[in-house]
Parts: sequence; C-alpha cells; structure tokens
Amino acid sequence: MSKITRRPYSADAAARLEASGILPLLARIYAARGISDANELDTDIKHLLSFSQLINAEKMACLLADAIASQKKILIVADYDADGATACAVGLRGLSALGARVDFIVPNRFEYGYGLTPEIVRLAKQSEPDILLTVDNGIASVEGVAEAHKLGMQVLVTDHHLPGDTLPDAECIVNPNQHGCTFPSKNLAGVGVMFYVLIALRAEMRKRGVFETKPEPNLGSLLDLVALGTVADVVKLDDNNRILVQQGLQRIRSGRCNAGIRALLRVARKTPAQTSSYELGFIVGPRLNAAGRLDDMSLGIRCLLTDDDAEASEIAAKLDMLNHERRSIEADMQDTALSALDTFDPADSNSLTLFNEDWHQGVIGILASRMKDRFHRPVIAFAHSVRGELKGSGRSIAGLHLRDALDLVSKRQPHLILKFGGHAMAAGLSIREEHLNAFRLAFEAVAQELIDKEALVKTIVTDGVMDPDDFTLSIARSLQQQVWGQGFPEPLLEGQFRVLNQRVVGDKHLKLKLGTNTGSLDAIHFFSTEPLPETIHAVFSLSINEYNGNEGLQLIVRHWS
Repeated sequence: MSKITRRPYSADAAARLEASGILPLLARIYAARGISDANELDTDIKHLLSFSQLINAEKMACLLADAIASQKKILIVADYDADGATACAVGLRGLSALGARVDFIVPNRFEYGYGLTPEIVRLAKQSEPDILLTVDNGIASVEGVAEAHKLGMQVLVTDHHLPGDTLPDAECIVNPNQHGCTFPSKNLAGVGVMFYVLIALRAEMRKRGVFETKPEPNLGSLLDLVALGTVADVVKLDDNNRILVQQGLQRIRSGRCNAGIRALLRVARKTPAQTSSYELGFIVGPRLNAAGRLDDMSLGIRCLLTDDDAEASEIAAKLDMLNHERRSIEADMQDTALSALDTFDPADSNSLTLFNEDWHQGVIGILASRMKDRFHRPVIAFAHSVRGELKGSGRSIAGLHLRDALDLVSKRQPHLILKFGGHAMAAGLSIREEHLNAFRLAFEAVAQELIDKEALVKTIVTDGVMDPDDFTLSIARSLQQQVWGQGFPEPLLEGQFRVLNQRVVGDKHLKLKLGTNTGSLDAIHFFSTEPLPETIHAVFSLSINEYNGNEGLQLIVRHWS
C-alpha cells in the first residue's frame, strides 16, 4: 500500500525565484528542493568549493608532488564499482598528465573482497611500487596499511566512506567524512575526492614552478568521468556535486567526452547530445558495473582509459554483453526470492534478510534494491563467497541508516559480523553461515527499535498538480537539462486523466493516450501490461519522446490509482 503526499515548499522562496524570471512551475519545484535564490542554480565551475577546505588535500598534494619529482612509482588501488572505476581512471589520467609514473590494480571482488586488504597489498607488491594510492576505499583498511608498511610501501588514502572507530596508519588520508574535516560537502563520491586531490596537486606544482617550462594539464577534461562516478554511486547531489555533474554533462553533450563513455552510450543506442543524469545512472553506470559484478572491473577501467574509439567500442560491447548476462541472473534471483517470499507479509517485519545457495555474489546488491523497492523494508541479501563466508549486500529505506544499524548489531553481538561498511542507504558485510539466523533476528530487533511506523509506509512524494499550460516541450526540456538524483529528486507531478487509448508495446509496456480538459497527451507506463480503467489519478514525470527525427511531449506514468 502506498500513499501520495506533496512535497512542501516555501512560497516566499518560490516567489523570489519567479521574480528572477523562472517559470512558476519550475520555481515551485526548485523551492521544494531548498533553492531560495536563482544563484544557487548556477553550476559554473567558479562556484566549486575550494580544495583548501578539504582536510589533508594540500598535504597529500605535497607528498604526490615530491613523488613525481623523484619519479617514484605510484600504484592506484581501485574499487570494483563505477565510482571506484571512474576514480581510478581520473587518478591515472590526471597523475599521468602531471608527470607521474602510475599504474593501477583492482581487486577481484570474489577472490579478495573489498578494500586494501593484506592480500591485495601482497599482490600489489609484485609491481614494486613505492606508494599505494587508494581510491574509493581504504578508510577501514587498518590491517592492509600495516601490511604495506611492513613490505616497505607508503599508503595514501582517498575515500568517502564513513570511518570506523580506528583509522589506518596511512601517510595521509583525504576523506570529507573523517573526524575534523570541515569540508562543507560531505557527499563527495570517491571520484570527487580524487578529483579534488588532483586540483590540489596541480596548485602545488604550480607553486613549485613546474609549469614554467611546460603547459598545465586541463583537469576539467576529467569532469565527464567525475559526473559518471558521482551519479552512479547515488551520493547526495548537494550544490557542489551538482556543479561537478553539470560540468561533466556539458562536456558529454558537447561531444568532448571520454571515448569509453561515448562507446557505452553508443552501445545502448543513446547519443551524447541528449545525455542526462538518468543516462549516467541507469544506462552507462550499470554497464560499467557489470564488469565488477560478474568478471573483472579492470575491463571497465580500461574502457575509461583508452582514447582509441575502436578499442573503446570493442570493450563497451563486452560490457554490454556482461550487462545482459547480469540482467538474466538478476531475473532468476528475483524469481527465487519472490517465490520464497510468497507468504511474506511486510506488516509482520521491519526488515528482510535473504539467502539462497545459488545466488550470485556480484548481483545481491541489485536484488536487495529490488526487494527493498517491492516491500519497502530494509533488505540484506546474502550469497556464498569464495572464502566460505556469506557475503551480504544491503539497501535501506529513509527510516533506517543502514551502516549505523549494522554498527549497533556488531556492538551488541560482536561475534555476528566479521566486517561491514557503507552508507545510510547501502552497506556490505560478511558473516559466517552458521550465524545467519542469529543475524536475521539481531538485525530485525534493531530495525524494530529504530524505524518509526510511518517510515514503513511507502510514500510517493509529488510536486503537485500541473497547470494545463505547463504541458510543453520547453518545460520538459528545462527539466531534462537539470541535474536530478539522490537528495535532489527528479520532479514527479500528478493529475486526473481520461484513458482514451491503451495498447501493449514491446510485449511489456503500456502505450497510452490520456485526455485532459484541454486536449490529449501521449504517455507510457513502463513494465506494465495491466489494463487501466477509464479514468485514473496518475503520478508522472515529463519526458521528450524522439521518433523519426521528431520530438513530442510524453508523460511517463510512475503510479496510478
């Protein structure tokens, strides 16, 4: 059961935005997202927060500048998701442009697990690096850093995940979420942190006079990668992240994007000029992530590192095939999960803990997300790992901070969780199989304690009813050009419609003609073939449908009653 509610907004803020020339509907939408001044929508790069506010960024810049000057070998230790892959590509491209000797290694998630583990350190040692530089990981790698020091390597950590009680003894840590960092944007993705370190490094090298005899590299050319990793990691799109994403999207739309991103868009039959944050999050990101989920993320990283269009296309085709395989595995896992939950009543539980012997470790995060959406409960899905443990991936609802919940479980019953980490909405953990039921009970107890009853009711939040005059391509285009995502949600609107015509297209979508008091509108209800009644109350988003070179307004129905 779902309830529909309208997003509150400040009428004064909306009036100020209108007075600055913004259309009333858009002013209302922006005001509901905390915007009170039109200047807050300005995503010019000059408004980006300074690296000087990010603790240890200047210290790490000095260490890296020294390493470049003495030609020490730097090995980037990446993570196996889209954020980690883009952070690795940004780090390698940026450091290379600044004169560093740099290479990368990315752990196979099935063999080595997450982060800078002692095993990965020993593997990295075979390349004989002087410095290990982590991207999108390392904040919890106490043992890994100790092993690196034992083997004679320095460690620089760039990460954005929440730190635990003990920090690793690295030479330098840059993480906006570490204690004592006053950087205003705590929501930087791993790729954003690496980008900031590069900006600080360039400034340090400028100070040292390095660029008096050679040109400075244009780090802005990396912003398409920063945008991709930021959107794909579903971090909150605060003002600073929106600048990073919008700047990256502008590069992509103007045709100046990374060959790998261009190839991934092409294999999905998308064009750079029409790219939005949706394409980054739901088209490019999943294809990149497929490498880390089913195979080896080095394939995805190589796609982002090549400047050769033919090579990028070849790798993108492989990633696309992996993504199709991932979808098939995911569908089978969903069927198994739903079959096991056939008699499950969400009213009986505040959480869901799932496990099946045959589930794929690389896809459990997606399964947890799908089940969370279906039952509106925090979900942790487990699969066997190659180490004989159960590897879990969790997704949460707004009423439960998942990492904090796991921390509470761990503090109360220290023997249950071998290791864990993550964010408010997503987390990962490992347990022993014999502790599965005990963990299920302990997690449910914490969920019962922390989640308010109101949070257990799925709420669809809209931006209200549209004026008939607002159903225009111009407004749809304005919405499409804006950066939407976590913390700055895409507008959903609502209204009463007559269903004038409906037919199934592609065997799984409902193509609609909806009537209003002033005319009719094209609409589509994706992944639904259920016939609609003569009149509906619909929650929808605006889109532009392109067909045979023509553009038309189209409503995407998200919910109806």
